Amino acid sequence: MSFSSLTSVCCSLGWNSSSLFVQLGSLSDSENGVRTYPKRKFKLDRFPRAASSSSDPLLVKAAKGDPVSRPPAWMMRQAGRYMAVYRKLAEKYPSFRERSETTDLIVEISLQPWEAFHPDGVIIFSDILTPLPAFGVPFDIEEVRGPVIQSPIRSKEGLKGLHPIDLEKLHFVGESLRILRQEVGEQAAVLGFVGAPWTIATYIVEGGTTRTYTNIKSMCHTAPHILKGLLSHLTRAISDYIVFQVESGAHCIQIFDSWGGQLPPDMWERWSKPYIEEIVSAVRKRCPGTPLVLYINGNGGLLERMKGTGVDVIGLDWTVDMADGRKRLGSGISVQGNVDPAYLFSPLPALTDEIQRVVRCAGPRGHILNLGHGVLVGTPEEAVAHFFEVARSLKFDTFFEDLAVEEPKLVV
Repeated sequence: MSFSSLTSVCCSLGWNSSSLFVQLGSLSDSENGVRTYPKRKFKLDRFPRAASSSSDPLLVKAAKGDPVSRPPAWMMRQAGRYMAVYRKLAEKYPSFRERSETTDLIVEISLQPWEAFHPDGVIIFSDILTPLPAFGVPFDIEEVRGPVIQSPIRSKEGLKGLHPIDLEKLHFVGESLRILRQEVGEQAAVLGFVGAPWTIATYIVEGGTTRTYTNIKSMCHTAPHILKGLLSHLTRAISDYIVFQVESGAHCIQIFDSWGGQLPPDMWERWSKPYIEEIVSAVRKRCPGTPLVLYINGNGGLLERMKGTGVDVIGLDWTVDMADGRKRLGSGISVQGNVDPAYLFSPLPALTDEIQRVVRCAGPRGHILNLGHGVLVGTPEEAVAHFFEVARSLKFDTFFEDLAVEEPKLVV
């Protein structure tokens, strides 16, 4: 059965890792229940950056378009508030920045869904704003407002406070990734992630979250040289940060251009795409075997443009029909997604049907099963468990054969 008929059926410069020392050791239980790591220092050798290998985790193989036996699965925001074990830990450590900038807590939280559900990808518990202080942009997180940048950059003077990224200040990210790689082994892919330059710039220019993006969109016309200077600086810093994550143990990196979908397509082409392309080119030179995933919330009007960035995988949000996305992107690139997170609140049989529909539309090659957005607060844990159980049950050697048998035939 051809791929087309199948779809019609379902309708991270210049960092030297050898200079970084991290604290590693065997796990032990601390008094407060958070696993800790003995303070023993070892030299951090870089993880190999090999091309495609038979020992690659399933998710990495799918990202590279290699044959796999079933769809690998993970979820954006799979570690977080919907899990009772996370909420209990957050009560002891109420500061999000403490939870996301302390090695023991990062590892503990990152492994919570791994221990509960065994996804095929274990993503580091972090935030796209985490690296900002390392290149000169301090920020706070307030309970109601969320992230707050006290000195937004909207002038040439503001650019003077920026400096090359200091990766030593992000040691907890490197330490956590290395420990996660050791804990998970090759049973799952360890995922790192970054924010795309445009998305990071929106926070820096707006001073935090926004619903209108008026300041940064206005800068595109009133101070384009300032905005280009900021985006160029972010591009260099993010490229270094990706390499740092890969050399610390990440198998794969997801680039979140979360607010790219807030731009008209021609504006995204001008103000986001070139900087993502530059990142992809820089990372390809230094980490040639590392798959890169690009996700944009609200990306239905940008799919073909996203493909042009050179990434390995395009993440589809739930507003894009998987069959249509496959048709528009072609078979030469992998896709990720795109079950609506709200399905996890539906009866389990309905969730099963939707997972199967998405997998049928995506086809047996080059697909990473995921949600079309992050896990929603309040999502039942049993639904998350069911999501991964269904994914593991879908064996391609029989799933698509059964589909061919079930395909209705026209009667003339």
